[in-house]
Amino acid sequence: MSDLFLQYNYIIVIILMMTGLYIVFASRNLIKKLAGLSVFQTSVFLLYITIGKVSGGQPPILIEDKGYGADKDGHALLEGTIQTAAGGASYILPGPGSDVLYSNPLPHVLILTAIVVGVATLSIGLALTVRIREVYRTIEEDEIEAADFIYNLEGTAD
Repeated sequence: MSDLFLQYNYIIVIILMMTGLYIVFASRNLIKKLAGLSVFQTSVFLLYITIGKVSGGQPPILIEDKGYGADKDGHALLEGTIQTAAGGASYILPGPGSDVLYSNPLPHVLILTAIVVGVATLSIGLALTVRIREVYRTIEEDEIEAADFIYNLEGTAD
């Protein structure tokens, strides 16, 4: 049971995912469906961020070489290689045998991109919902389907 509490992030992700999925399937209101999709999307973001976290990992930030990174022959005192940036500053890059554990920033960068895409998708969905409301005078799926049945897509009654 104590192992279950150590994985609380995954429990939260599963609860949010199932809640969002239930809202999408159970609701007939378009706004509520969009809210459910947002909850589901948030759970996916949390899942990827949880997976991307390295326990004890440091951010992959290069250490600036202040002149003590190499001996008189040019060999690095710290394990790694010395690189010179465009501005002339030297940085020490950790080598393959380094004891430093770095966290991979790629999942976090991808999640930032996914958040931007999610906000854009939600705004388009809301704009479409506003347009549907103007045409059908409702945002309930049952009433929209009934109106489509009575008035076929050409706008005339059968």
